[in-house]
Amino acid sequence: MDIKTASALRRLRLVSAPEAVSFLLLIICSVLKRTTDFNAVPVMGMVHGVLFLLYVLFWLDAWNRTKWNVKTAAVYFILSVLPAGGFFAERKLKREAEAAVIASRARREGVVSA
Repeated sequence: MDIKTASALRRLRLVSAPEAVSFLLLIICSVLKRTTDFNAVPVMGMVHGVLFLLYVLFWLDAWNRTKWNVKTAAVYFILSVLPAGGFFAERKLKREAEAAVIASRARREGVVSA
């Protein structure tokens, strides 16, 4: 895995958890808006919108660089629209990056001929 691909996966991983947190906070703010006088939906909506756009941009970049198949790319996108899906995406991306590092080291040391 080259450095640009690793960077694309890292960016996607780093934005996935904050995007999930902002989504959950937006849901909480929406409930509070309906039940109390507290209205933080405009602020949290904007924060979540920015983080979601960053997630989508980083997702597209990672999909382009890693050459994921459509199913894998769809899983990562679906995880972005689920309230806690970003946490699962972050965990999957971390495992994928660790596996890539192990494979790269094995190829470099001559253990694997791929």
